[in-house]
Amino acid sequence: MAELSSRLFLEYAAAVRPEVDAALDLASQYDADCPVVLREAIRHSLLAPGKRLRPLLVLMSAEACGCPREGAMPAACAVEMVHTYSLIHDDLPAMDDDDWRRGRPSCHARFGEAMAILAGDALLAQAFEVLSGGIRSPDVAAACCLELARAAGASALVGGQVDDLQSPFPGNAGAPPRSPGDGRPEPREPAGLVLQAQLERIHRRKTGAMFRVSLRLGGIVARTAPPRLAALDAFGQKLGLAFQIVDDLLDIKGDPTALGKSVGKDREQRKLTFPALLGVEGSRRRAEAMIREAQQQLLVFGAQAGCLESLASYVLERNR
Repeated sequence: MAELSSRLFLEYAAAVRPEVDAALDLASQYDADCPVVLREAIRHSLLAPGKRLRPLLVLMSAEACGCPREGAMPAACAVEMVHTYSLIHDDLPAMDDDDWRRGRPSCHARFGEAMAILAGDALLAQAFEVLSGGIRSPDVAAACCLELARAAGASALVGGQVDDLQSPFPGNAGAPPRSPGDGRPEPREPAGLVLQAQLERIHRRKTGAMFRVSLRLGGIVARTAPPRLAALDAFGQKLGLAFQIVDDLLDIKGDPTALGKSVGKDREQRKLTFPALLGVEGSRRRAEAMIREAQQQLLVFGAQAGCLESLASYVLERNR
C-alpha cells in the first residue's frame, strides 16, 4: 500500500521536475559581467541532478491551495537556490568536509574553496532577486522575501548548522555512541531525552525550516487562508524531521552511488544523529510516526493534497 501511495508523487515529480530544471537553467545564464568561472561554479552545483524536493513542495503546495504552479515557479527557483547555496557551504572543509554532492565533485572540490564560497554567496543573493522580480504582486513578493529570509537566517537554517557543527555525540561525558543496529528502545533516561530534544531542535531549523518555508511560499503565492497556511507549516515541520531521520539512516545503510555522496561520515565524525541516539529501529519508528502525523495535517485540503500525502509516503521509502 505504501508503494502505491508514493506513486502519485513519483509521477508528479517525473513530469514537473524538468520544468523546474528548465527554469533554473534559464535563471543561471547570466550576463557578460558575471565571470565565466563563477557562472560555471554556480551551474555545476545548481543544475546537478537532484530530487528538487523543495521546489516541488512549493509547487505542490500552491496547487493544493488552488494556484497554477506556473505562478509559484519563481518561489520554487528561489528555494532551490538557497538550498544549493547551503549545500555548497556545508560541503566546505571548514564545515562537513565532503568532496561529493549529487553524484559529482562538490563545488569546492571542482573549483576551489574561494570560488565555492562566492558561488554560494551569489545564489543566496539571486534567490531574493528571483522572488522580488518574478512574483508580480508586490505585497506577495514582499511576504515571500520575508519568509525566505527568516528560514535562511540565524535562527533557522544557519543557526541549525551552527548547532550541528557544535554537537558531536558526547562520548566523553557518558556512554559512547550507540551501535546503530542495536535495536534498543528509545531512551527514557533524562540525558537521552535531553539529547533527543537537542537533536530535534537542530533539525527543526537546519532541515525543517526549508521544508516549512517551501510549503508556506506556495500557500502565500496562492493567497491561502491562515488556517490552511498553518496546516502546511505543521505538515512541513513533521515532514522535515522525518526526512532528516531517514537521511541519518541512509548515511549508515545507503548506497553512495544512489545517494550521490559519501556515507558513514556521521559516525566517523561522531556527530549526534538519530540512529546514534535511538538505534536503527527506534529511528525508523520515529520517522513513521512523524509521517503519520504529517499526513493528518493535510485533511483540511481533501483530495487537493494527494501529491503532498504521496510525498510523505515517499520520504519513508527513498534510497537517495
